[in-house]
Amino acid sequence: MAPTEDAATVDAQGRGRDEGIDPADQWVLNPDTGDYELRLTPSSGRSSAPAGTSGARTPGPRRRPKPEAAPSGDRASVPGQRGGRRAAGGGRGGRDEGRKAGSRAAAPTTGRRKAKPGKSRRKKALVWTGGVLAFLLVGTGTAGYLVYQHFNGNITAVSTDGAGTGGFSKDRAINVLVIGTDKRTGEGNEGYGDAGSVGHADTNILFHVSKDRTNATALSIPRDLITDIPNCPTTLESGEKKDIPATTGDRFNTSLGQSDRTPSCTMRTVTELTGLEVDHFMVADFNAVKSLTTAVGGVDVCLAKDIDDKDSHLKLTKGEHTLEGEQALAFLRTRHSVGFGSDLSRIEIQQQFLSSLMRKLKSNDTLTSPTKMWTLAEAATKALTVDDKIADINQLRKLGMELASVDPKNITFTTVPVLDNPDDKATVILDKSKAPQVFSMMRGDVSFTAVEKQEKAAAKAKNDAKLKGAMADAADVRVDVYNGGAPPGSAQSALDWLQNEEGVLKSTNKANAPEDVKKTQLVYAPNQADQARRLADMMGLSASALKPTTTDAGAMDPMVLTLGPDFTEAGSPLSAPQKAPDNIQRVEADKAVCAK
Repeated sequence: MAPTEDAATVDAQGRGRDEGIDPADQWVLNPDTGDYELRLTPSSGRSSAPAGTSGARTPGPRRRPKPEAAPSGDRASVPGQRGGRRAAGGGRGGRDEGRKAGSRAAAPTTGRRKAKPGKSRRKKALVWTGGVLAFLLVGTGTAGYLVYQHFNGNITAVSTDGAGTGGFSKDRAINVLVIGTDKRTGEGNEGYGDAGSVGHADTNILFHVSKDRTNATALSIPRDLITDIPNCPTTLESGEKKDIPATTGDRFNTSLGQSDRTPSCTMRTVTELTGLEVDHFMVADFNAVKSLTTAVGGVDVCLAKDIDDKDSHLKLTKGEHTLEGEQALAFLRTRHSVGFGSDLSRIEIQQQFLSSLMRKLKSNDTLTSPTKMWTLAEAATKALTVDDKIADINQLRKLGMELASVDPKNITFTTVPVLDNPDDKATVILDKSKAPQVFSMMRGDVSFTAVEKQEKAAAKAKNDAKLKGAMADAADVRVDVYNGGAPPGSAQSALDWLQNEEGVLKSTNKANAPEDVKKTQLVYAPNQADQARRLADMMGLSASALKPTTTDAGAMDPMVLTLGPDFTEAGSPLSAPQKAPDNIQRVEADKAVCAK
């Protein structure tokens, strides 16, 4: 089927051939839906012939139908909106509708109400935008109005190779992995990265949005973190399938580029590290940072001191600056002039930069400008490489709407807690006393900004009553341990931990449970409540995991602990802590911070 005139015109505009008209000027905000809609009014000489035909065009001024018949405040001349085509005699009802529109003009009180400006309009625009950039290395969502195939043609996609969940959904939490690669490609990037390198996972942020969309956490993963890279089934650029073997004790950044690894391998590595399954990935290179910061009109940053970094070539004075393009990239790659001069210091200023960008994207100045939104959308779709599950503009729009639904005041940037590696000062290792708590909070949708709904807090307090009361000594706790869906060997590892680390000697490994459970649970009798509270305290069991029976047990009867899929390793809390560990690094998205 031949394309419509509107579609052909968009294509012409995208190539700059439509009478010099900025295509963004053709998008109009519909206040009823919060969507920007393309509204093209043909000039008097434009042919209605489909694209590719030789229909004649007579140059002339663009003229719009006169709006006198519409009540004040309505866009009667805009086709597709109420009072538009119908007022001109088109659409359902033909001339009768035209007469009705005329009647509405004569008696405005009987027509539809005018859209209210101000707060409600801004709120709808905020919902519509989806955040503009799908959280990139520099943002928070994807453009919400990109509906034409023009933008699909900009998207570059890479296979997930079976990694991740297969795609986000509205009924659960969302995890999007954003990867900034240091591959040195593109004009003007000769001074960055390693010459001839295929690139690494240089900057890594796991953006987690809670199931109820009330809060989000952006977790930075240090590139120099020593971790295990799992086996990675991979589709090479040639189309060849290859299994890249697992390695142990490698830097996290080798999960991309090295040994032909693709972003799907970085996805698998993140899941192995955090226990969070990733829905999607997005990859940005140096050019992406430059083009996107330019498209948004620059990002505001604050410096607590002068910066003169010989490696990133950034030289800025103390105070406030607006950075874009080459200067923005240099800021994001600066580390020697901030903090302790390490990659962890660089992560901090990246988080401050991203939170500033989020605030700018949510501002009226950006949201109400179709021209800016068009420019951002064009830059974003060209700059990002995404997984093949969101290689469609409509899927990107839907994902962006979900990501952008979180209020910035409830978004926290944090970093995986790490310690200096005693064997290699250039790398870091996991802080096993704090990192499991951070991962657990994210898996449990606990906000790092302490944003909790009152009704949730009340329900939790009522449920937690089971955990209050006297606790038995560890030596008096009797428990049988079953594996009901946890990883193989979990019952034995839990038993070893209970006996050797916690002193629960009256415990037994009962191997596989008669049937699997959805989550770890502890079944106990009323007269074993003190034992149950002690075991729950040791293992970090939530009140909902405790399942009391109705009759008392015998003096020698054990409780029954069944380990479910939520069990990862002995000693790791099974219920998310409600408070973040002390002294972890954090930046809140709604607060401006000056880089030190």
